[in-house]
Amino acid sequence: MTVKLKKIAEQVVVITGASSGIGLVTAKRMAAAGARVVLAARNERDLQQIVEEIAAQGGQAAYVVADVSVRADVEEIAAAAVRRFGRIDTWVNNASTSIYGRLDEVDIEDQRRLFDVNYWGAVHGSLTAVPFLRERGGALVNVGSVLSERAIPLQGTYCATKHALKGFTDALRMELEADGAPVSVSLVKPATIDTPFYEHARNYMDADPKPVPPVYAPEVVAQAIVHCAEHPTRDLYAGAAGVGIAAGGAHAKRLTDRVMERTMFAGQQDRARGRTRDEDNLYAPLDHDGGERGRYAGPVLERSAAPGLTARRGAGAATALGL
Repeated sequence: MTVKLKKIAEQVVVITGASSGIGLVTAKRMAAAGARVVLAARNERDLQQIVEEIAAQGGQAAYVVADVSVRADVEEIAAAAVRRFGRIDTWVNNASTSIYGRLDEVDIEDQRRLFDVNYWGAVHGSLTAVPFLRERGGALVNVGSVLSERAIPLQGTYCATKHALKGFTDALRMELEADGAPVSVSLVKPATIDTPFYEHARNYMDADPKPVPPVYAPEVVAQAIVHCAEHPTRDLYAGAAGVGIAAGGAHAKRLTDRVMERTMFAGQQDRARGRTRDEDNLYAPLDHDGGERGRYAGPVLERSAAPGLTARRGAGAATALGL
């Protein structure tokens, strides 16, 4: 079955993890384009402020306080969207966090919690959204990571959650296609993005986490998500560096291992700053989720200089999309 998606201006969109970073930028972008947006996250104060800001600019938005690791919370997101706006056209599973540290030093319960948020949160969202999307047609967009293609040290559990999400997303897509369901299932794979992600992560290292360049603006990912909401898309890299990382992981595994071993231990630790904080959002939201961008002081690429790659449903080969 050919999947036909509406223009963003005609859609009702649910976005999890919408109180900061990629989710926040995406929500604002979609609302500005005319979508009716339902924002979900754990921090009610931030959500309320964001919805008020969107309304002040002429947009339509609602919010739901939810922990995506709790299935009942996610089901309430869907119910609230239908109560307020009558339907769901696109569902974006974006809620995510991380843990920095060696795998043999990270507490097992923390690792389980990360899976609860990053993997099970997206599973809850996907399985809740699909029945609504089957009714009228629509898009399911899971925000993964380029690290679903290539693991790195010091974020081993995060990489594992994103590998798991990729497997789930690919399997769900095939099952829906086999049913002829009018649902597009997309996996967006961001590279390094300038968001509060690094300040939110649980940290077992002796220094604060820092992003590894090249670093892209969250707007690059938001554009990719909007594209997937309007055009049936299988996979999409957000940030051209992700294409190279994935290629290295696929075609030069041992060489890429060695490069990662030499660069990613020091590269992910802000030794100059040292360790300045102990708080994180693994189990509970921070008092303030931190807005759209992080505190990275280096250059941020506002556009992706080279195309990401996407394989469209039914296409025989990959096609290019410049971001």
